[in-house]
Amino acid sequence: MNIRQINEEYSVSGQITVEDVDTVKELGFKSIVCHRPDGEEFGQPEFAAVAARADELGIKIKHVPVGPMGVTPEAVAGMVDALEDFDRPILGYCRSGARSTATYEHALRQRG
Repeated sequence: MNIRQINEEYSVSGQITVEDVDTVKELGFKSIVCHRPDGEEFGQPEFAAVAARADELGIKIKHVPVGPMGVTPEAVAGMVDALEDFDRPILGYCRSGARSTATYEHALRQRG
């Protein structure tokens, strides 16, 4: 896992595994947002599996997929909801962290 801090409330990472969720908790993250659509790549963990482990550990988690169309208004709205509802710090993940960063930046602009 290669976690990059954007600011005190939000960091991003490439794809995480079910096993990584324990480390995410140990690192102090309170919430997770997944920006990767299921089935994007062979062998990619499904969101439901990651979410199940997060739930077991008491970490809030939300799926806000950003696919080939890029950051959509729906994705921005989903991220705004997460920012309003989730405890911090939040970890966003996708394949490389780029979509998680872009979606967060759009959501910040939307919130004003």
